[in-house]
Amino acid sequence: MQKFVIEREIPGAGKMSAEELRGAAQHSNQVLQGLGPDIQWEHSYVTGDKIFCIYSAPSEDLIRAHAQQSGFPANKITLVASIIDPTTADS
Repeated sequence: MQKFVIEREIPGAGKMSAEELRGAAQHSNQVLQGLGPDIQWEHSYVTGDKIFCIYSAPSEDLIRAHAQQSGFPANKITLVASIIDPTTADS
């Protein structure tokens, strides 16, 4: 499965309460459940006016379907070419 970074422009995202974030996550999970097991939300980074989400999916089309059905914008979808971390230096 491919990995994607989704950039969502959501004004005030960084000021959302824990309850608002929980509600957004619950709504996203409901839509994901309806789309089936081929799309998985790994985690998200919430910043000032954006949320950056990491998803695994076979195609960008499935990411766009989630955005459309959930109502969460997918302003930019980027396919991840490689993943590195500090242990990459040890190889």
